Amino acid sequence: MAKKEISFEKSLEELQNIVTALEAGNVGLDESLGLYERGVELVRLCNKRLDEAQQRVDAVRTASDGTLTTEPFVGESES
Repeated sequence: MAKKEISFEKSLEELQNIVTALEAGNVGLDESLGLYERGVELVRLCNKRLDEAQQRVDAVRTASDGTLTTEPFVGESES
């Protein structure tokens, strides 16, 4: 079963909670490792989402008449 992808904002919020928990030092080694692994996964997800957003922004072009046009973004999963 595929994992349900969470929004960038939810990912960032979860990542902030993980950092807070790890910085507090109130979790054991095994839990800390699990949190760290989840944090790395969230960082990768957030970076991927930011890269995709940047590509979409880059796709906005100014036409010769000065109007803004867009080019459809084709992500890797859509190819």
